[in-house]
Parts: sequence; C-alpha cells; structure tokens
Amino acid sequence: MSQTEKQEIEQMIEDIKRKLQVVNGAAVKAEDYGSGQYDEIKAIHNMVMAKPSFSVNEMDAIVNELGALRNK
Repeated sequence: MSQTEKQEIEQMIEDIKRKLQVVNGAAVKAEDYGSGQYDEIKAIHNMVMAKPSFSVNEMDAIVNELGALRNK
C-alpha cells in the first residue's frame, strides 16, 4: 500500500469516527485496514459525509461494516 493510500484511509476513518461521534475510537483504527479495503472505506466515507445525521441503527450498521472490513 502506498503512503498516500495509507494517509487517505487514515483520514477517511478519522472523518467517519468524528461524524458519527464514535465513543470508543480505539475500536476503529486506520491501521486495521489495507489497500484491499480502500474502495469499501471510500464508499462508506462518501455516504457518511453526505448525510447530515444518522439514527442509532444506522451508526451501528456502519461501525459493524467497518468491523467486518478489518484485516484479519
């Protein structure tokens, strides 16, 4: 993974956590994701940034999706 791609993933994850006001930010760490998840993270990021607010169920689903994308 290129340094630029790594920085973009870090920024997108931080944006998502800030927008969703994730309480346990340590549960979603940028270093848990690789270039293979870039497109999925970008799609989630775009969706999160486009919406003004989220229900609890939507936030839970987004965090669960990010969890499913983590490198194993």
